[in-house]
Amino acid sequence: MLNPTFDIEDQHQGIIAGVDEVGYGAWAGPVVSAAVIIDRKTIDPFLLTLINDSKKLSKPRRDKAFSAMLQSESIISAVGIVGPHEIDQINIKEAAHKSMKIALNALSKKPDVVLVDGIVAPNIDTRTVAIKGGDALSFSIAAASIIAKVTRDQIMAEWSKKYPDYGFERHVGYGTAYHLEALKTFGVTDLHRKSYKPIQPFLVKEPLELSS
Repeated sequence: MLNPTFDIEDQHQGIIAGVDEVGYGAWAGPVVSAAVIIDRKTIDPFLLTLINDSKKLSKPRRDKAFSAMLQSESIISAVGIVGPHEIDQINIKEAAHKSMKIALNALSKKPDVVLVDGIVAPNIDTRTVAIKGGDALSFSIAAASIIAKVTRDQIMAEWSKKYPDYGFERHVGYGTAYHLEALKTFGVTDLHRKSYKPIQPFLVKEPLELSS
């Protein structure tokens, strides 16, 4: 199993930010990106042992790493969120890139280089490097993957209080058998991405509106 290192960061000069997004393939909810800058000179080595690709971590370990990173003075982070209505309007690829730009612009320091998980980087002024599987290779991207994942999970858990029949706290908007059955029974909510093919058969039902 690959574990992240600073080897990729060491190939670049200046302030380096890692970026990752979560929610690209979900049927409902926002796409969330995080941008993270790690001070490699002052970072606690123990904290680094908590950081890995978010998909490889259990929820308790993700939550622990998330809290530790937010409390660390050696880590600067920010998130960008684009909701389902805008995803439908501009498509998921553009929405994901927009969420990355929002996160990068919200950082308290401007990076010199941006490392992005994936094969296509957003079009920004800062030099960007797209790295396939980067969340398993780079500490900066892995940290971003955790912050994006936990942030989005928290958002979906909050929405589950308004829509308790849909199980958003469990599948966080992704396509599961439970989610499909909820759509068949209760119809589409304003949280669903109506441009997505799996959702379209259920649009004949009157969509539920988000509570204000």
